[in-house]
Amino acid sequence: MRLAADEDNAFVAFGLPGEPGTEEFWAAARTPVSVPAGDGGWLTLFLWRGSPASVVFESWSEPVLLRRWRESDCWYAEVPMPARLRVTYQLLAGDASYADPLNPNGAGGDRSVAATPDSPPQPHWPAVGSGSDVVLPLPRTRLRWSSERLGGRRTVRVHPAGGGGPVVLLLDGDDWLYLHPAMAAFDSAVASGEMPPATLVFLPAKDREAEFGCRPELWEAVRDELLPLVAESGVPAAREGLVVAGQSLGGLSAMYAALEFPDLVSRVACQSASFWWTPDAMALADPLGGPVGGTVAARLRERPDLSGLRCAFDVGEHETGMLPHCSLTETLVEQAGATVRVSRSPSGHDRVGWRHALVRDVAWALG
Repeated sequence: MRLAADEDNAFVAFGLPGEPGTEEFWAAARTPVSVPAGDGGWLTLFLWRGSPASVVFESWSEPVLLRRWRESDCWYAEVPMPARLRVTYQLLAGDASYADPLNPNGAGGDRSVAATPDSPPQPHWPAVGSGSDVVLPLPRTRLRWSSERLGGRRTVRVHPAGGGGPVVLLLDGDDWLYLHPAMAAFDSAVASGEMPPATLVFLPAKDREAEFGCRPELWEAVRDELLPLVAESGVPAAREGLVVAGQSLGGLSAMYAALEFPDLVSRVACQSASFWWTPDAMALADPLGGPVGGTVAARLRERPDLSGLRCAFDVGEHETGMLPHCSLTETLVEQAGATVRVSRSPSGHDRVGWRHALVRDVAWALG
């Protein structure tokens, strides 16, 4: 479906007045903007001013090349989108990538967020603006962790939401510090009474593939090094009721920890977990094309007793390749005796879809 016509007011269907490229047009332009398409989905307009560019999406679609409107400085794309989609994107111009200057909803300094009008709201997550001048607030407590088990040094931030409580370990912690304002979102959820106070520990990864595979080193280091360091920080933090939240490979690692370190991890929130993972999956042309459920499903078929586990699973509706792996794992975890919550987010493999499930499912796990 294509709405732009060869006429002076090309984008009137999107509510934009004036001839594209004029100052009147740019003064009113706000994108992305969606209109209904005939197939139940949406046609979404993206604009860029001044030079050739393309729209690059986090995971949902291949890049879309923008076209120039006549001889103006207006470049545009009308992108068909399915129902219920929230997605992160950038504008790529030459070798540089940018947040959308016409979109006030950003993710970090060089990303923006688009959502179709039927996407459900994401309470607690504030719009943070876009552009290189965006700086998110950071937790005051900063721990320097030099790990003997893992090697190297990393900075771990700690935030007592609502005054602190059980530790919530956020894997890929830098994503939740510098791209999406998790500190503000959890503070809002605690203030509204939707979750109890908790102590957020933002754990950055140095080598995701090595650390988040099904190996014990990370969790031995968390148990023996990181949690004692948090306890010594002076921030209120209870080790009982520890929640681990992870996405993609981080979700895989969280589930592995629940299986192999049950005395440490008994509450888990997994978003789009990489349950396709096997030791050799990364070497395959299609890493998701191996055995369904991968190494974790094989371990679960040994019927471990997971009656003490409370586990929330979420995966994007539009992640078709992930769904079989996640569905099988969810079923096997429940059959092993765990208390399980399963949901699907209106997104692809994308942090902007994970962030609502993150707060909601951590709250459920704490409950």
